[in-house]
Amino acid sequence: MRAYARRFGADEELWGATGLLHDLDYERYPNLEDGHPRYAVRELEARGYPPELVRGVASHADYLGVARESPMEKTLYAVDELSGFVLACAYVRPDRLDGMTPKSVKKKLKQPSFAAAVDRESLRHGAEDLGVDFDEHLGIVIAALADERERLTPIS
Repeated sequence: MRAYARRFGADEELWGATGLLHDLDYERYPNLEDGHPRYAVRELEARGYPPELVRGVASHADYLGVARESPMEKTLYAVDELSGFVLACAYVRPDRLDGMTPKSVKKKLKQPSFAAAVDRESLRHGAEDLGVDFDEHLGIVIAALADERERLTPIS
């Protein structure tokens, strides 16, 4: 989120906080029918978080029907699942994030059994909505995660 905020000249702190907080209720309330991210949205509103952050959290869940309109909302959707997928790819590489390329991630995307729960079409759709070529998008996410490798232990 922060990497894209820099790219778009947006508020890096706001975007970073949105990315950090968007799944805060998932472990406790994973049920998509009445749980995540409804609890997070209520808690963030009650604590006075900025409305654009709260809306971003709500919009990342297709099933809530909150349209993604702002660049931040589109970015959160575009990087959410992809970041996890890229990290899964890093876990199975000897050099982890070092030297990872969009080509190597795309190779894993073609393996349906690898990170099978990840909806490949939504990854591509997220980049499309953001107006970024998919290979470029992969490169941005890989670089952003590699820049944070020290904080992403044990994948460093």
